[in-house]
Amino acid sequence: MAVNSYAADHRAQQWAARAALAAAALAVLLPLGYGGVGGVLLLAAVLAGAALTAAAVWWALTRRGPVRWAAALLAVAAPTAVIVLLATTLLWALPLSLVSWAVAVVAGRYALRSTRKPSTRMKERRTSPPRRPFILMNPRSGGGKVAAFGLKEKAERLGARVVLLDPEQHQDVVALARSAVADGADLLGVAGGDGTQALVAAVAAEHDVPFLVISAGTRNHFAMDLGLDRADPAACLDALTDGVELRVDLGFAGEHPFVNNASFGAYAAVVQDPAYRGDKIGTTWELLPDLLTRQRGPELTARTADTTLTAPQAVLVSNNPYLTADPTGLGRRERLDSGQLGVLGIRVDSAAEAAGLLLDPEPEGLAVLTAREVVVDADSPEIEVGLDGEAALLPAPVHCRIAPGALRVRVPRNRPGVPDAPPRLDWRRLRKLAASVGRTAAPGRSRAS
Repeated sequence: MAVNSYAADHRAQQWAARAALAAAALAVLLPLGYGGVGGVLLLAAVLAGAALTAAAVWWALTRRGPVRWAAALLAVAAPTAVIVLLATTLLWALPLSLVSWAVAVVAGRYALRSTRKPSTRMKERRTSPPRRPFILMNPRSGGGKVAAFGLKEKAERLGARVVLLDPEQHQDVVALARSAVADGADLLGVAGGDGTQALVAAVAAEHDVPFLVISAGTRNHFAMDLGLDRADPAACLDALTDGVELRVDLGFAGEHPFVNNASFGAYAAVVQDPAYRGDKIGTTWELLPDLLTRQRGPELTARTADTTLTAPQAVLVSNNPYLTADPTGLGRRERLDSGQLGVLGIRVDSAAEAAGLLLDPEPEGLAVLTAREVVVDADSPEIEVGLDGEAALLPAPVHCRIAPGALRVRVPRNRPGVPDAPPRLDWRRLRKLAASVGRTAAPGRSRAS
């Protein structure tokens, strides 16, 4: 019975692979066939438009004055012109081509679902509820989510001791957390941004007490990758009574912790500017020309055990790697317990290289790595760093490392969770599957796989 079920499943995947290949071919050939020789020229125009758009964006980011505004206009006009050209030239063939491509993606992922890596969900552990939880709350975080969702009142009803941070004066959250542990707190929690989360998380890891994440910040990337409800921060408090524990990694830049990432280079320099908090776009727009053209800031070098990145404009070191193979997963981490840092490095020195980032499947200017340790050095005694979005100035070189399983995070048993990453569209594997005969050629089971 199991054999018949497997055979039927394989046949379905085989036909899905054939459908994916046919739909992809139709998506490409339909515009070419509809336009004849003009279709080939149209394809060349699309590629040229994409390259021109990338180059224009580079000029807009690295120039000032009239040239910048002209480049910004070009960055909008070039893709607009391509879209208008496609719509007026291909008529009905364009939407049909787009639908065919969508069918190819859906069918291809269905066909390759057995090649997807086994579920990487983080292991849950049932533990007793905390008896003396301590929670820090920033009333300004996320535009006032603490008050809007009644977080203080709910936490106190559930037995937590809550301390509201005073927006008018600086408070040492690390000292507050350590004092709470000394007074007998058996859980530390934070309703605030990821930068505050990281500081208190390090104290929780140091004393091996559970950590509670409440998604009351602006972006809540750490909460997202833990599978928490970002739309309702109050739901995170359910972990106090009906929760499970996850063991996750914690990143460090020198002795400074981060739950998401440590950034070096252009972005790190921008967040250092005092004007950034009040005018993020204007400050970024003003500083980028000098940063990207290397007229300001140190020259960086990033080294892992087997790779050296020379003179990148930006380096992002993350607590576990970000998904990069699928556009729908950008900005997400599939798991937080791999014991690996993610490393993204970007080096672009011309408009042509900027176009290569968009058009080249493996651009030279983009490095995507994983490592247990990363050393970021500079030709200056100090390096500007963005730690979970917070500005810091650290002595060079900065040794980044990961502490595997250092942090016990208590989360609600019932929560949205982290969606599984779809399988990468591997057209070579799809061709093999479509041409296979019999059970032994199933994806992930054949010798060729």
